Order: sequence, then structure tokens, then C-alpha cells
Amino acid sequence: MHRVGHGVCQHESWIVMAATMVTIFFVFDPLGGMTSPHPPGCPEHLDSNNSNQLLTGLKTAAKSVWETRVMFCCCCVVQDDNARVAFSSTADLFSTYFSDTDLVPSDIAAGFTLLHQQQDNISSSLEPQEVVTHFPGQSQEADLDAEVENCHHFMPFAAAAYGWPLYIYRNPFTGLCRIGGDCCRSRETEYDAVEGDQHNCHFASILKTTGLQYRDFIHISFHDKVYELPFIVVLDHRKEAVVVAVRGTMSLQDVLTDLSAESENIELEAKLQDCVAHKGIAQAARYIYRRLVNDGILSQAFSVAPEYRLVLVGHSLGAGAAALLAIMLRKAYPQVRAYAFSPPRGLLSKSLYEHSKDFIVSLILGMDVIPRLSVTNMEDLKRRILRVIANCNKPKYKILLHGCWYGLFGGNPDNSPTELDEANQRALTQPLLGEQSLLTRCSPGYSSSDSPLDSPTKYPPLYPPGRIIHLEEESGSGRFGCCSAARYRARWAHEAEFGKILIGPKMLTDHLPNIVNQALDRVVADRTACVSCPGQGGPPAAVA
Repeated sequence: MHRVGHGVCQHESWIVMAATMVTIFFVFDPLGGMTSPHPPGCPEHLDSNNSNQLLTGLKTAAKSVWETRVMFCCCCVVQDDNARVAFSSTADLFSTYFSDTDLVPSDIAAGFTLLHQQQDNISSSLEPQEVVTHFPGQSQEADLDAEVENCHHFMPFAAAAYGWPLYIYRNPFTGLCRIGGDCCRSRETEYDAVEGDQHNCHFASILKTTGLQYRDFIHISFHDKVYELPFIVVLDHRKEAVVVAVRGTMSLQDVLTDLSAESENIELEAKLQDCVAHKGIAQAARYIYRRLVNDGILSQAFSVAPEYRLVLVGHSLGAGAAALLAIMLRKAYPQVRAYAFSPPRGLLSKSLYEHSKDFIVSLILGMDVIPRLSVTNMEDLKRRILRVIANCNKPKYKILLHGCWYGLFGGNPDNSPTELDEANQRALTQPLLGEQSLLTRCSPGYSSSDSPLDSPTKYPPLYPPGRIIHLEEESGSGRFGCCSAARYRARWAHEAEFGKILIGPKMLTDHLPNIVNQALDRVVADRTACVSCPGQGGPPAAVA
């Protein structure tokens, strides 16, 4: 018995040791926060040349550490040229983002908790007259009705691009039975236009999701590599459109594409200044452009239906790629339209954003974090987290426990002070739990201009594509409640409304394609029921 107990203890010790090693590998900073422009201690005796050489060497070392971590996490990704470039870009982003902080995961969790409650405190304190509301004219309202109907029609195409995994997720009890027969059946002659693994399962789910026939599909690609996204090309006879739907993030390769967040120039024949976009998404759009144009896929589609128009759709990463693809194809197809569902904010330069308003519509649901996600917004979020945790002296476990209860069941938000005034910034010496170095800079109140991510060439401010339709929740449905129980209001929104990341229980769930689809179902049903109400009617929708 003693030997058995001793063996169990040894086994548990190995588990603890392994968990500790993994944690150290991903969390420990071997450079000790030395990569900030003003390392701890702020040595002043070094001349500028020696200081610059030291800083450059430390940055290179930090990037190497992060590149090793990224490659370890993505060890199953094929190591081609694109993957190596993505590893380098991702490591550069992480090493730059974390170079000026000294936070542990529990600090970040506490910061999110405090920000969530601070945000709700501010929202509840706003008086109705403080909320500025824009009342659109009748033509704008009719245009909104038409575009909401278009979004409702094209959203299933964007969802279909995810293939069988999303279909099974949306139909957990019946999905496998519905497409299982097609997964096991061999129909090589009917799958000539399909490429990629498990194509028969994907094709079966796409047919079920869109309700189209075999003959309506021009090309289906589930080829998935870094900077190379899956996409489908179909004929939509109801809207008389050739629809190209691009898949969103669903693999490690897609995550690396997302995290290649530098900006790069987009070569367009249109005379625009400052044509830059998200590097990873731009590379993915170029890949699909080559496939559609150089491989003759679009020519084949328009040879079947020459009178149809081109419509590009996508969700999340696919929304960004579809928007950029529309910009690239507009000269050859002047009537092109794009519908971007839950697109990333950090996508287009200001000039491209303004240019895209003529032919791209983005749809954003509720508190979805992705349309608010960009490098500059992440830098703003980091500064907000550092401010709130530096100004709170409560024990961390109390903050986290209260935050979990508040997130799950609601209640009164914590009234802890979460902003530093000038006097507190000077006097503050004991931040959260006595952590002495949440910031590796010489002052806990460093200015935003000191940020390493505020580089105007590498990480300039980027914007979402096109005009924006925001689906706002009108009635609560619980903290995480079912979308079918919630009611939403569609309205035109400005990109500035998504200039800050919001913390809340639905910031992730509002991004899911099935939740977006359900919300659109509810909005269209409500607007149809109210068609006789003043200001709600409009002409039948068409792809305008």
C-alpha cells in the first residue's frame, strides 16, 4: 500500500512539473521586460549609440523567443515560405505588444473584470438625453431595409463556406444523420469542381445550408494553407448573382493569417492615396484573386450566366478577404457588391475605407469583439487594463470572484476607482496586490505616444470596410441567453462607434456565424411584421 501511494505521489509530481514547465515556456519572459525603450532602472549613463544597440539586440532576442513559442504551438502547420513569414510576423507583433508590460495572466483577468464593471457603471450613469441618436430619412430607411434583406439572404452563403463543422455545430442532433450518407457515398463525377480534403462532407453540408442544387456550383475549394483561404463560387438565381463566399477562421493556418497584422500596400489602378491594408488578409485576397481570374473560375461562371452580377461575401476573416477582393475586382466588374459579416476592424486605410463605402456593406452584431479588434485598439485596451489594475488595491481573488459572479448572474457592478487622476499617478507606489512593476517604464502613467505599437508605418490605424449596419440588442435575454429570445434593432452606424473594445459576456458569442444568422432572422421577421408602420415600409429589396 505504501508503494502504491508513493507511486501515485510520484505520478502527481510529474504532472505538476510538466504543467509548471509548460507555463514557464509560454509566460516567462527571459529578458525580464528589458525590451522597453526605458528598461527597469532607466540607466542614464549609456550614450545613445550604445543604448540603441542594446535595445535592438534585446528586441531581436524577444522576437526570437516569441517565434520559438509560435512555431511550437503551430508545429503541425506545413513549414513553407508563407508559414515562415507568418511566424515572423506573429512573433514581431507579440514581442512588440508585450515589450512594455510585466503582467501575469491573473492580472489580465482582473483587468478585464474591472473594465467590464467600469463600462457598465458608465452606461448606467448616462441620462437618456446624453445619448445622441440619428434619425435617418425615408430614403435611408428604405435603403437600410433593402440591405438588411440582402444581408439576410447572403449570410447562409458565408456560413456555408465553413463546411461540415459549422453545420454539425448548428445541428448537433440531426446534422450528422443528414449529411452522413453523402460523406460515405462516392460521387466523383459530381465533385469535379471540388478540391480539398473531406470534400464530399463539405459539399453535402453546403447543399443543405444554401438549399441550392449541384448544377449551381461552379467551384468549391477547401485548400487550406497560410494566406490561402477556402472559398466557394456558386450561381444564385434568386438574386441573379455569381456569389463568391470566403471562409473565416477555422484552423491554425487561418490564425496565423489573422495575426500577420502589419500593413502593406495594395496596388490599385484607382487613383487613391495611402492604399494599405492588413498584410495577412491582403495576401489571402490576392491568392483568391489569382484563382478566380488566372484560373478562369469567374470566366466560367459568367459564361454560364453572363447577365448576372458579382457578389462577394464572407464572415470574420473571410469578410475581410471578401472586402479586399471586391476592391481588387471592381475595375473589371464595376457592379461588384460585397457583404462583410463581422469583419475585423484593422483592415483598411482611411482612403480605402472611404472608397469602399460605395459597394461594400458590413454587418456587426451587438458587442462582437472582432469588428472592434485592431492593433491600435489592442494597445488602447492594454493601457486601460494597466490603469485600472494599477489603481485598485483590492485582493486579486476578490476581484476575480466578484467578477465571475457579476458576469454570470449580474447585480451591481463594483464601484472601485478605476481611473487615475494626476495626483494619484504621482503618488501611486502600490498597485494591485503590491505588484511593483506592472509597467516596465519609468512611470506608471506613461503616455500613449511612448507605445511601441504606435508606429505609423508598420501598424497605422486601420478601419472596417464599407458602410456599417449595426444590430443592437433591444431586450435582454440573460447574460448569455439564447439569441432567439433577444430582439434587435438594425441601424446605420459610423466606424468611430467601434473604436474601443467592449468587455461583456457576449463579446465572443456575438461573433459566431450561427448567432449572427439567428439575429438576422429575427430582425427581418420583426421588420416584415412592421411593414405597415410609418417609416418602416420600403420597396422590395434587390442587390443595389
